[in-house]
Amino acid sequence: MDALDELIRRTDPSALLTAEGAIRSLNAAMATVLARPAEQCLGRSFCDLLPESQRATAASLLAYGATTETVAIRALEFAGVGSASVVSLIEARPVNDPADGKRLVWLYSVDARNDLNGLLIPFRLAAEAAELALCTYSPLEHRLTWVSGPPALAALFSEASASMVGAVRRVHPADREALGRLLRSTAAQSPWVTLRFHSEQGRWHHLACQVRRIQLGYGGPEQAFGVIRDDTRFEARRQRALTTLMAERQRTDEIAAFASALITAATEQELKQAVLTRVAATFGGTGAYLALVDDRTRRLQVSSDAMVGPQVAGAMHGLSLDESHPLTDVIVSGTPQFVGSREELIRLAPQVVGAPWLKSVAAVSMVPLTPGSAQPLGAWGVIYDRPHEWSSDDRAHMSTLADLAGQALKRIRLQQARAELAAAIQQSMLPTLPQHLPNLEVAACYQPSRDGLDIGGDWYDAFVTSDGWVAVEIGDVQGHDVDAAAFMGQVRASLCAIAAHESDPAAVLTRANELLVTMDATRFASCTMLYIDPHHGQVTGASAGHVPLLCVRTDGSHRVHELPGGPVLGVLPGNDYAEETFALDRDTALVLVTDGVVEGPCLTLEAGLERAGTVAAQALHAGLDAEATAHQILNAAVAVDHLDDVAVLVIRRT
Repeated sequence: MDALDELIRRTDPSALLTAEGAIRSLNAAMATVLARPAEQCLGRSFCDLLPESQRATAASLLAYGATTETVAIRALEFAGVGSASVVSLIEARPVNDPADGKRLVWLYSVDARNDLNGLLIPFRLAAEAAELALCTYSPLEHRLTWVSGPPALAALFSEASASMVGAVRRVHPADREALGRLLRSTAAQSPWVTLRFHSEQGRWHHLACQVRRIQLGYGGPEQAFGVIRDDTRFEARRQRALTTLMAERQRTDEIAAFASALITAATEQELKQAVLTRVAATFGGTGAYLALVDDRTRRLQVSSDAMVGPQVAGAMHGLSLDESHPLTDVIVSGTPQFVGSREELIRLAPQVVGAPWLKSVAAVSMVPLTPGSAQPLGAWGVIYDRPHEWSSDDRAHMSTLADLAGQALKRIRLQQARAELAAAIQQSMLPTLPQHLPNLEVAACYQPSRDGLDIGGDWYDAFVTSDGWVAVEIGDVQGHDVDAAAFMGQVRASLCAIAAHESDPAAVLTRANELLVTMDATRFASCTMLYIDPHHGQVTGASAGHVPLLCVRTDGSHRVHELPGGPVLGVLPGNDYAEETFALDRDTALVLVTDGVVEGPCLTLEAGLERAGTVAAQALHAGLDAEATAHQILNAAVAVDHLDDVAVLVIRRT
């Protein structure tokens, strides 16, 4: 043992390790660079005590000493103490324990004072692999010296060494204070700071910069390094994404406002105003008209906004449904027409050739109100002064809003109460769940509150994403009245629109919260969202202040599963929602509910979840499918203390 003790009686860092990498003994210098008291290092894995970026290199170094007779040398970076990390050249040698002959590894720091720059080679290579640039900074000389980096970054600096004053002049004035704080940082590793830097080519670059302080060898000199990353392309992509997000927000706001105006229209005149003031702006047209069928004469009564010339409206006003015309064909058949060019319009309706109004119409969309109705109501049209193409989202949104307008018109003409209109609108918002999903059954049921208006703000949805995953969501808007139903439609439409561009539920909730906060709504909504891989059963989920979900098995067992996430949607700006990934086993079901199912005047959340889980587990154990299980849960809630809206969504993996 005396011989082994001699190995660590050194002034430089030294340690003896077992073949498995555990520290058997070490000197004070090694404890210092590991930034722990020696007694806390004994028995611990040497690699685990290093910064994460150094563990793979250290493991490779130890492998030589543990498995071969070869002596290996590596430069390792230690946390150290104080304001700088320590880079030392470490040698690993195999030694045998005289007491039992077991293989040990002796690690010790090699004297590198004659080649301090050699210690930086691994550091420089790692930076180059990450496309980072390195430069040294001398506070006394106020100079930056280029060390290495990608050619594109090197091109920003014409000389290998430059004065700090000259570099500061090329930094945007608004960012110079941040640069000063960065250079004054005394931490071993400063936070990243983004600076706008003007190149000699006349372009602004977005550079992410960090200062790292490194001690070259144990007891050696300290050097400040600048680490630079060019984020110009990333920033450009971020700005484009921000522009797209703002456009999506505006579009979603317009659609939500349009839907709300249709829902709240109490008279036929209010409905006309809602359509003619909004539909052209919402869908990028130059004008719009609304053609309603007179029930007595079966002729069209056409109204238009100011951008549609009287000749256009006059050419359609008074048309009989029995006449052959593109507009009457749309109304009678219930099938929308999207005519993208004047030539296509002439092919569709040769009788319009020579009509004076044709010169002002280059494209037109004609969408029936309430398609498939036994009693045609009419249609609206959006006119464009140049050829136009409609995306699938445009067509779907226009058809959905026209359907909402038709439902509003029906109930207005029948002098239905505003509450009945809102209830029908809400029911139309509840989706048709996808059928015949591989390895999955999805079913849902809903019932509004029994108190007050017979409408509510609960919703659910399920759809297949572009990459084949199944997205499911359930949520609850505060209140159960007309405004709650309208806001529910806005929230659900926003989530669906955002989910088409996001690959994980946490990002969908984050963006939806940003959107709803900007709408400055007086309501808020809770929501749970899951993305499910139907082939492998992987589930990624996040929650926005919603009640926990239930995991139920066919053996009759169940458990409560609380997802990570954040607060309810639409209240606090700047929230980032967390998510969790877990497995959904075969013959196991996930049960998602709104709070009306599991909470009541005499029912705590814990008791409600236990009741719902027990009912679901019994149903699954009895061999019931997802739809029957959902109804069992809802019926149990309604039978006992049904006051609030209730919704149940069941996903069973087969």
